Amino acid sequence: MKHPVDAHVGKRIRHRRWMVGMTQQQLADKVGIKFQQIQKYETGMNRVSASRLWDIAEALGVAISFFFEGLSGEGATAQAPAGDILADKEALELVRSYYSIPEAQRRRLFDLARVLSDAA
Repeated sequence: MKHPVDAHVGKRIRHRRWMVGMTQQQLADKVGIKFQQIQKYETGMNRVSASRLWDIAEALGVAISFFFEGLSGEGATAQAPAGDILADKEALELVRSYYSIPEAQRRRLFDLARVLSDAA
């Protein structure tokens, strides 16, 4: 049976991997394991060791604490914070696309979005 913390860590690995536009194979290659192991980590079926989580954090460009954000203290039950953008694949794709836009156009798009949200 999956432990909720393992499932949460796996979900955070998957979401960060999506955010940086990396495939399971690319992450596995950087960490030195097979992509099937990344799949097992991401689903929470396999627990990630501390040293492997360190390697994954380095490959994905985040601190280890990133993988534990959003966990509640009582019973270590994994719960996504209200409005957690990482809970929605479409939102992740939107953010990734947003950051691929050149900065000048991205700033104009941001200003437009702010005006439209204020008008709603």
